[in-house]
Amino acid sequence: MSDARHVLDNPALASLSGPHARFAERRGRVLRYPLDVSPWVGLPDDPDADDWAALAALAGPGAEAPLPGFCGQVPGGWEITFAVDGVQLVDDGAAAAPDPEAVRLTPADVPEMLDLVARTEPGPFLPRTIELGTYLGIRRDGALIAMAGERLHPPGWTEISAVCTDPGFRGQGLATRLILAVAHGIRERGETPFLHTGAGNTNAIRLYESLGFRLRRTTRFLSARVPEHLADAQAVGI
Repeated sequence: MSDARHVLDNPALASLSGPHARFAERRGRVLRYPLDVSPWVGLPDDPDADDWAALAALAGPGAEAPLPGFCGQVPGGWEITFAVDGVQLVDDGAAAAPDPEAVRLTPADVPEMLDLVARTEPGPFLPRTIELGTYLGIRRDGALIAMAGERLHPPGWTEISAVCTDPGFRGQGLATRLILAVAHGIRERGETPFLHTGAGNTNAIRLYESLGFRLRRTTRFLSARVPEHLADAQAVGI
């Protein structure tokens, strides 16, 4: 597999410009998901003043704009509210396979999914996130105890995300099974799985590498707050 394609360097923009275009809310060259689907914003690789103005207009004064993969500088007047180093890993021979216990989750399962996410904090999962792709879960005695699914979807690729297990059922390999099952479904479509995690999450990185994913690049998870006041907004060209 070659990294010559750089579509993964700006996966949110690539997703919203491609397979997820039906979700895109647009202002100029800036795209974002509906706020009940995903918080991610697709910003051009080298945003200029017009792009930052478009983002401010799209998000609104005082709103936070998550910018996955953005490693540049935010304009004056913008407050960085969150910044952490991350890594991106891609499928490099994972033993993807369906899982006999995994069931496909539906919108009817969303309340349980939101509850599991609230207890395990795997990352953003919102009421309509399930619309981004396939989500699989494992139940015990009727209760949802583990899940994983698909999030960003650059052309030819699909991100595995929302991997989480109820604390009372950890250590049983459920997350591994679901990752491989989701990866199997992605491969069946002729696409390649990838995923993200924090650069400091060494346990997760070791797990993903042991499953057959390899580190492709380092990245950054950044969120910036739109200037609250008109004077600040005017300073960035709005």
